[in-house]
Amino acid sequence: MTPERPAHRPHSTRKHSWRRATERRGSERSTTPPPAADAPRPRSQHTGKPQGPSVVQAALYRDGVRVSSPATLAETYRELRTRPDGMAWIGLARPTEAELLSLAAEFGLHELAVEDAMEAHQRPKLERYGDTLFVVLRAARYLDAPEEVDFGELHVFVGPDFVITVRHGAAPDLSAVRHRMEEDPDLLRLGPEAVLYAILDAVVDGYAPVVAGVQNDIDEIETEVFSGAPEVSRRIYELAREMVEFQRATRPLVGMLHGLMAGFAKYGTDEELQRYLRDVADHVTHTSERVDGFRQALADILTVNATLVTQQQNAEMRALAEAGFEQNEEIKKISSWAAILFAPTLVGTIYGMNFETMPELKWAAGYPFAILLMAVVCVSLYFIFKRRDWL
Repeated sequence: MTPERPAHRPHSTRKHSWRRATERRGSERSTTPPPAADAPRPRSQHTGKPQGPSVVQAALYRDGVRVSSPATLAETYRELRTRPDGMAWIGLARPTEAELLSLAAEFGLHELAVEDAMEAHQRPKLERYGDTLFVVLRAARYLDAPEEVDFGELHVFVGPDFVITVRHGAAPDLSAVRHRMEEDPDLLRLGPEAVLYAILDAVVDGYAPVVAGVQNDIDEIETEVFSGAPEVSRRIYELAREMVEFQRATRPLVGMLHGLMAGFAKYGTDEELQRYLRDVADHVTHTSERVDGFRQALADILTVNATLVTQQQNAEMRALAEAGFEQNEEIKKISSWAAILFAPTLVGTIYGMNFETMPELKWAAGYPFAILLMAVVCVSLYFIFKRRDWL
């Protein structure tokens, strides 16, 4: 198996809790005599204290059959030493630092891999440290009620006679993987490498319901976009962010699996396992392509939604402008008639004053002249406003 080249990270920025803790453990064990030469296993004699509830399950297998189910890590170490031809499969969920240090001391895990398992939030990767593989996977599951994707992180240590899984999150359900492997002793007999491929297959198969759920969400979003739902933009944005996380989980797996396939001949991988891995690689490639398509579809939907929102805003502005134009027309008509009626009102108001000395009061033609003057002014104003389309 050909691992990816580990990314360089300066030691000045890393946490050194692993080194400090191992140094403390080393000083505590400095007074302990070395193991006897005829010890059944060339491992450290770390026995540890009984572990807490983070040990999900531990089991020992021989020839593909479970022979023991230790209750603690200390019992697992002890029984594995007495069975040199056995394989230990230890599963933990959100383990403590002490538990990881105990596993590192017993199985010789590399400090960089242990630090990654402690810190979590790692990108999917595959690294080899001597005869131990360290694999980081991002599992995913679709939650129906909130219609969102929940991501989990899984770290896998694979050695010559052990498999250690460290789970950060609810996904994936490795108990189903263990049950399936125990029902197929011929496959489990192939050793830790077979367990690793089964875990890879379970993680990748877990992507299928997520893809189906996201496809359903996108169909609903398209309907909401064209129906003018007000909250659809927020839903598009949140789903697009989930697709970014989904892409980060699936895209590195393509290179990882191709690296494993490139090492088939070098590491003498069983032909049955080669078929399994090729099938997993095909599923990963298909899922990665679907996720890329989802991101592009969401980007297109967001563009269409922005266009529709802009068109709706333009229609609303046009309707407001038309309403304003109609109001202006009505105001012009009202103003025109007010001006027309103002002339007789003015004349009538002047001659309605209670003054005795006014030039036209004693004039016999005063009344006809006033009526004629009001009529001429009104008619003149009417034609002026009519000519200017105010009436």
